[in-house]
Amino acid sequence: MDIIKVEHLCKEFSYYKKETGLQGSLKNLFHREILTKEAVRNVSFAVEKGEIVGLLGPNGAGKTTTLKMLSGILFPTSGNAVIDGFIPWERKNEFKRRFSIVMGQKNQLWWDLPASDSFYLNKCIYDIDDAAYRKTVEELSELLDVRELMNVQVRRLSLGERMKMEILAALIHRPQILFLDELTIGLDIISQQKIRDFLQYYNEQTKTTVILTSHYMRDIEALCRRAVIISHGQLVYDGELSKINHLMGDKKLLTLKGIGEIPAEKLAAFGRVREKKGAETVLEVPKDKLRETASAILSTLHVEDFTVTEVPLEESIALIFKKEVDSL
Repeated sequence: MDIIKVEHLCKEFSYYKKETGLQGSLKNLFHREILTKEAVRNVSFAVEKGEIVGLLGPNGAGKTTTLKMLSGILFPTSGNAVIDGFIPWERKNEFKRRFSIVMGQKNQLWWDLPASDSFYLNKCIYDIDDAAYRKTVEELSELLDVRELMNVQVRRLSLGERMKMEILAALIHRPQILFLDELTIGLDIISQQKIRDFLQYYNEQTKTTVILTSHYMRDIEALCRRAVIISHGQLVYDGELSKINHLMGDKKLLTLKGIGEIPAEKLAAFGRVREKKGAETVLEVPKDKLRETASAILSTLHVEDFTVTEVPLEESIALIFKKEVDSL
């Protein structure tokens, strides 16, 4: 059952062209040229209850604008969206209780107060029962490993600790839908992994629906089975992550370690040489010829070891972006 349904969503922003210098400023007093930026163009998709979907795209693709419309922060220029039976930009109180949005570059916690004060403020805003509030805070603070930091001023916390507190604050009222925009931006590898583990566990336990944007493919690969890819405001892919590589040609990477250095011209006969460092070489070969190619390499060349891996997801997604740019 679809809990989020987006149909032909569009968002345009108007702005004035500003010419440089004093002469340009004087000219703008009497005549200003109005320009229009299409941030989101005719985007349609649906999300089932309990699903985690990765919303991907390059900088400026329209990801954050889309999330802001779905959360009711922005009004669309045209199109429609229904979130759990509500139109988000009508901003009904019942709808506000059903979702949360966490943005990696925006703080919702009071900077000079302990996080516990912001949690209590959210409790009062959402009119949460005392017992339910205590249970939620105790459970989530334990899962996020921040119980000992609850009474520390937010500005004294590390970036990773602050993001955990932001997540906790967003979940105080137990929303059914969670929008996460660049949640792990700037975090170290360990903090990223802890947040991914928490989100995966929380989704499994509560069946909360999540739309996640991230430029870190590890976040997407760990949490999402499906990706919605936007480029220049337009939807360019909506489907399973596992099929993206197939869409871009079904390639495999064969990493070889030779007994001594193998000449590049010999290796090129078996596939495209992507990288070569001394005795180690990375070859790109078609997936359907992998067994045949590996057998030929082992029988022809002096190979000490070899491994087979997938083409990195970010490379396939980058090819989708490039393909879309070339078609414009």
